[in-house]
Amino acid sequence: MGEFIEVKIDLSECTDMSDVDKWVQVCPVNIFKVEDNQPAVIEENEDECTLCMLCVEAFPHDAVTIHKLYENGMI
Repeated sequence: MGEFIEVKIDLSECTDMSDVDKWVQVCPVNIFKVEDNQPAVIEENEDECTLCMLCVEAFPHDAVTIHKLYENGMI
Protein backbone atom coordinates (compact mmCIF):
# COMPACT_ATOMS: atom_id res chain seq x y z
CA MET A 1 0.00 0.00 0.00
CA GLY A 2 1.19 3.49 -0.78
CA GLU A 3 1.81 6.15 1.81
CA PHE A 4 -0.64 8.67 0.32
CA ILE A 5 -2.83 6.68 -2.10
CA GLU A 6 -4.34 3.21 -1.96
CA VAL A 7 -5.89 1.70 -5.08
CA LYS A 8 -8.16 -1.30 -4.72
CA ILE A 9 -9.69 -3.62 -7.31
CA ASP A 10 -12.88 -5.51 -6.51
CA LEU A 11 -12.49 -8.60 -8.68
CA SER A 12 -16.09 -9.61 -8.02
CA GLU A 13 -17.07 -6.64 -10.21
CA CYS A 14 -14.76 -7.83 -13.03
CA THR A 15 -16.87 -10.60 -14.51
CA ASP A 16 -15.67 -10.18 -18.12
CA MET A 17 -11.87 -10.35 -18.26
CA SER A 18 -11.69 -9.93 -22.04
CA ASP A 19 -10.57 -6.29 -21.63
CA VAL A 20 -8.11 -6.83 -18.78
CA ASP A 21 -5.13 -5.67 -20.88
CA LYS A 22 -6.98 -2.50 -21.86
CA TRP A 23 -7.80 -1.76 -18.22
CA VAL A 24 -4.14 -2.08 -17.30
CA GLN A 25 -2.90 0.05 -20.20
CA VAL A 26 -5.17 3.01 -19.43
CA CYS A 27 -3.14 4.07 -16.38
CA PRO A 28 -0.52 6.70 -17.30
CA VAL A 29 1.63 5.91 -14.25
CA ASN A 30 1.69 2.10 -14.39
CA ILE A 31 -0.30 1.23 -11.26
CA PHE A 32 -1.87 -1.93 -12.68
CA LYS A 33 -0.55 -5.24 -13.99
CA VAL A 34 -2.03 -8.51 -15.21
CA GLU A 35 -1.48 -11.39 -12.81
CA ASP A 36 -3.05 -14.79 -13.44
CA ASN A 37 -5.20 -13.18 -16.18
CA GLN A 38 -6.66 -10.71 -13.67
CA PRO A 39 -5.89 -7.06 -12.98
CA ALA A 40 -3.74 -6.40 -9.94
CA VAL A 41 -2.25 -3.32 -8.29
CA ILE A 42 1.49 -2.63 -8.30
CA GLU A 43 1.63 -1.41 -4.70
CA GLU A 44 4.96 0.37 -4.95
CA ASN A 45 3.48 2.57 -7.73
CA GLU A 46 0.30 3.61 -5.91
CA ASP A 47 1.69 6.95 -4.73
CA GLU A 48 2.37 7.86 -8.36
CA CYS A 49 -1.40 8.12 -8.91
CA THR A 50 -2.37 11.50 -10.37
CA LEU A 51 -6.09 11.00 -9.61
CA CYS A 52 -6.86 11.23 -13.32
CA MET A 53 -9.73 8.73 -12.84
CA LEU A 54 -9.02 6.95 -16.16
CA CYS A 55 -8.95 3.60 -14.37
CA VAL A 56 -12.29 4.26 -12.69
CA GLU A 57 -13.80 5.02 -16.10
CA ALA A 58 -12.16 2.03 -17.83
CA PHE A 59 -12.81 -0.72 -15.30
CA PRO A 60 -16.30 -2.19 -14.87
CA HIS A 61 -18.70 -0.35 -12.59
CA ASP A 62 -17.31 0.06 -9.05
CA ALA A 63 -14.37 -2.30 -9.68
CA VAL A 64 -11.71 0.29 -8.80
CA THR A 65 -11.65 2.57 -5.80
CA ILE A 66 -9.00 5.12 -4.97
CA HIS A 67 -8.44 6.08 -1.36
CA LYS A 68 -6.61 9.27 -0.46
CA LEU A 69 -4.94 8.20 2.78
CA TYR A 70 -3.84 11.73 3.66
CA GLU A 71 -7.48 12.85 3.86
CA ASN A 72 -8.98 9.55 4.97
CA GLY A 73 -11.26 9.81 2.00
CA MET A 74 -12.31 7.79 -0.99
CA ILE A 75 -12.72 9.09 -4.50
